[in-house]
This record gives sequence, structure tokens and C-alpha cells, in this order.
Amino acid sequence: MVRVESTMLTLGTQAPDFELPNTHPAGPATVSRSDFAGKPLLVAFICNHCPFVKHIAEGFAAFAGEYQPKGLAIVAIQSNDIANYPDDNAEKMTAECKQRGYDFPYLLDESQQVAHAYRAACTPDFFLFDKAHKLVYRGQFDETRPTRHGPGQYDFGQGVTGKDLRAAADAALAGDPPLETQYPSAGCNIKWKPGNEPGYFSA
Repeated sequence: MVRVESTMLTLGTQAPDFELPNTHPAGPATVSRSDFAGKPLLVAFICNHCPFVKHIAEGFAAFAGEYQPKGLAIVAIQSNDIANYPDDNAEKMTAECKQRGYDFPYLLDESQQVAHAYRAACTPDFFLFDKAHKLVYRGQFDETRPTRHGPGQYDFGQGVTGKDLRAAADAALAGDPPLETQYPSAGCNIKWKPGNEPGYFSA
């Protein structure tokens, strides 16, 4: 496991387009950015197996349940190399939606082109856009991280509040300026296909 941080994409960046297959059992077959025109949009790069994602998964599901009714659109994208990391394949993604209670689209970026376009680096990596789909927040869910006790041994979920993302979402929904202080997310590096590592990535 390589721990990396968000690239902190420039605020004001227009959200790159995407159209990807959706693994959520209750959702449409494909989802695109244009489906959320006129709504603030959160794009979250996550996966199934990463301990940093497992740490926030319950809190993130609760966040989505609270903020989607307020008008925030949410999509999650899985960009890991599924050939070498089969725990992140489409079938396992569908199972993850059911297990975690995710009620948002969970999209498979098998080519990794969308991750490249967003300059996503780690899981989890959050990108929040305003109604015009201009970037207003990028970074962490909150300051907590999983506690590691040994190989494959972690405590998950301790102290998770999502306060950073909540504050950013509140501002976006109110049409307020972006938060002045934003901290990068930290997590496992996206598992790039051999030879597909982006120029901004360094292990």
C-alpha cells in the first residue's frame, strides 16, 4: 500500500465530462456528468478494498443520505486496475453498494481516463463542484485516518464526522464562496494499469 495525497486541482476548474457504466443495483446502466446539470456535484474516487475508504465508508454513506435530499448530486467512481485488484471489479462494486447502503451511482472507470482527467491520485479523493460545475472543494472528508495495528489490522470509523466535506457542501448549496482552508485527502494510491500511470503520480 502506497499512501499518497490529493493533487489539489485548481479551484474553478470545470468538471471534466464522463459517461461510465453504473454498478449500483438500483441505478441506470450508465451515468454522465450532464445528468446533473444545474446541481452542485460531488465526484468521489473510492474503491472497495482500500483501508482509507473502509474507514470513512459508513460516514460517507450517512453524508450522502443527508445531503442528496438537500440538492447535492453525488457519484462515486472506482478507477483501480481490476485485473490486478479483482476485489474492486464490477460485481464486487455492486455488492459494496448493498453492504454499505450507498444510494448514489457507483461507476467503473475501467480505462482510468476519468481519473486522469480529474487528476485523482488516491482513494478516497473528493471533488466538489458548484451548480455550474466549477470546482469549489477538493480534499479530505475529515482529518481522521484509519488506525493501523499491524499487517491488515486496522480500526475503522473512529472519530469520522466528514466535517470538512460537510462545510464545503453547505457552502456550495448556499452559493457561498469556496472555503479558504482546504486540506488534501490521503489514502491508497489509485492502482494504475501498468504503463498507465499519469504524469502527476509519483509513488
